[in-house]
Amino acid sequence: MITATAVEPHPLTTLMARHKPPLSAACYLKRVADRHQALGFGTMAHRKEKASRWTQKGVTPERTALLAIASLHGIDPSDIDRYGWPGFLLLALEDDRIVLESPWTPAGTVNSLTDVGGPVDRRGFLIVSTSTLAAAVAQWSTAEPALAVTSCGRRVGTEATALFDVRLDALRHLDDTVGASHVYDAAVLELQMVTDLLKTASYTEETGRRLFAAAAEASRLAGWCAYDHGYHAAAERHFVSSLRASASAKNPTLGAATIAFWANLRYNADDPQGAVHLIDGALADRRKISSPRVMAMLHARAARAQSKAGDATAAWHHVDAAFDAYSRADIPEADLPSMYWINHGELHQVAASSALSLGEPKRALANFDAALTHADRYDTERETRGTVIYQARKAEAHLALGDVDAALDIGHQVITAMGGIDSARTTSTLEELRGQLAGHRHIPAVRDFLDYAAA
Repeated sequence: MITATAVEPHPLTTLMARHKPPLSAACYLKRVADRHQALGFGTMAHRKEKASRWTQKGVTPERTALLAIASLHGIDPSDIDRYGWPGFLLLALEDDRIVLESPWTPAGTVNSLTDVGGPVDRRGFLIVSTSTLAAAVAQWSTAEPALAVTSCGRRVGTEATALFDVRLDALRHLDDTVGASHVYDAAVLELQMVTDLLKTASYTEETGRRLFAAAAEASRLAGWCAYDHGYHAAAERHFVSSLRASASAKNPTLGAATIAFWANLRYNADDPQGAVHLIDGALADRRKISSPRVMAMLHARAARAQSKAGDATAAWHHVDAAFDAYSRADIPEADLPSMYWINHGELHQVAASSALSLGEPKRALANFDAALTHADRYDTERETRGTVIYQARKAEAHLALGDVDAALDIGHQVITAMGGIDSARTTSTLEELRGQLAGHRHIPAVRDFLDYAAA
């Protein structure tokens, strides 16, 4: 699991501590009890020991107490069941304000990077509204770059920025090898170091832009790792900060890459239209995007978003555009360093996944096979998590065509490959496959697989 830099306090403890002035357990419980009675639920005991049972002993408050707490903090009662206890309390924390509302200037970027560079935010839901998505992309495209040359603090030059580039490249490949749970912490520490230099060091305009670019990539990588573990709020906070930093770096290609990763989160969180809005914003001035691989990834993400929205025509248009963009790519070393994994095999995997979402299992299987047989094939050894996800989808395609045996064979391969992978995305994909197989539980081999997969 992602640990970040500290053990997270209970959300209720955080709420009481952040109140101005801070509230003791007894004072807070008295407020809850008063709201409990005002709502017509009667009297409620409010000894301070009750708070410790809630925050330290795993006790969940009674339903009427939950309703009173939600009312006290202006939280919709439906969110109690949606996020559970104590998850719904996180809705009352205003941790997103600085990231979402700071001005789109270099100073605002530093403010945002400082705020986002702490322990992981474990909320598993989106925090950016559709209107804010559109505003963020619009502001990104017109934001003020870092032009000033600072003269305070110790001087740093290109040697420091080059070292950050090397370290970030290592973290990208470590994510492939050891997984997001370890890399998240390292990416956040990298972000904190870069941000500290941006705040306290002196540097030229060129060095400043490279520092902002390093901050953008560190925050993008942290966002991707948070997303891989299902922490959607943290991921969005990092993606917004990354987008800000790319604007301050005057690097639209880097920002477009962040948008592509962010779009992945949105359509997999049941917001395909939000993903489309993001990508449309990035493609609005595509002449500024210098990387063919970034262009290919934007179209690939648009294809997945449109396939999940059920628009086959738009989805296949973007699949073709992704392959067309990639045809203009040079060797990976000549492209944006974070795009080393984009190749023909990856694009075929995207086409296959899109076909599956659109109810075309035969077309899906053809592309899944092409991903592994093309001369520029998908790298299954490096992309362990991706391989698990795509193999599970391949099993779903076989199942859609009525080939239960083939689906089970691949399903067993998926479970074997998942050993040691700590990823909410892979777990979710396996659950989807199990759900598809559940309708065939009358078959002994399927029943055995379902029981084995649940163990």
